Amino acid sequence: MSGPYRVLIVSSAAQAILEAAEWWVTNRPKAPDALAVELERALQLLVSQPSIGAQARNVKLAGVRRIHLPRIHYHLYYRVIAEPPTVEVLALWHTKRGTSPDLS
Repeated sequence: MSGPYRVLIVSSAAQAILEAAEWWVTNRPKAPDALAVELERALQLLVSQPSIGAQARNVKLAGVRRIHLPRIHYHLYYRVIAEPPTVEVLALWHTKRGTSPDLS
């Protein structure tokens, strides 16, 4: 796969990102921008190297990958669409939830 890919964030993922960002700013005063910074880094990496994430085996939807954002303890679930070259962000999911996102 060659890049760069564009990023498309589905509405449910956008809502999860917004909620997590609001929580982070309110509850992490020593690093209020950590979620935004980590998410931006992950997206920059994915548009140039979209196959870098691990295959997500805990979801029903085919072709889903996830990348771990260790500083903030989230997984970013996504899939790659060939034409047009797109990284489709499907979910932002906290690692301590004990379940996986409903990606069916």
